[in-house]
Amino acid sequence: MTELIEAVVKFITSYIAALGYWGVGIGMAIESANIPLPSEVILPFGGYLVSTGKLDFYGVVMAGTVGGTVGSALSYYLGLWGGRPFLVKYGRYFGFSMKHLEMADYWFNRYGEATVFFTRLMPIIRTFISLPAGISGMNFKRFLLYTFLGSLPWSLLLVYIGMKLGQNWHAIEPWFHRLDVVIVIGIAALVFYFWRQRKKSQ
Repeated sequence: MTELIEAVVKFITSYIAALGYWGVGIGMAIESANIPLPSEVILPFGGYLVSTGKLDFYGVVMAGTVGGTVGSALSYYLGLWGGRPFLVKYGRYFGFSMKHLEMADYWFNRYGEATVFFTRLMPIIRTFISLPAGISGMNFKRFLLYTFLGSLPWSLLLVYIGMKLGQNWHAIEPWFHRLDVVIVIGIAALVFYFWRQRKKSQ
């Protein structure tokens, strides 16, 4: 397993080093289209390339965010056109399981469309939440907006950490699930703060 992971990391980093922003964008699109290509490797390595001067910080952030949004849109339409029967029958061929569907359904049914925003910051579920959004027929423009806004802080943080770590960018890998939690708490705190401020001004 360790050798497999190392091979995947080597492939991803070589790919991004060769294609630059396009490599980051395409890699994030693939991950967001339900294919297990870890953003926890893609974005920090992009940050490392920023530290070497080969790429621009905001260029990498936008490439990751836009790429993730495009991949999520493909996943949305897979859910919209194929529906639940298609996913149940063929999902296993692209790394999708009933457990993933049940998890995504739970979050989407409980918290509604805002789930598309918040779950972009959570491990595993962020990759698959687009499917129930498509199945439910969620408004596509709102879906794109929530996806973009939810993907942006994740890209910002991982690119920034990769940039600061430099050649040691891979040191983030054992900690990425904890980083998801930190981002969620931080954004929740901001939302609560602005909600309180709005209440006070009314």
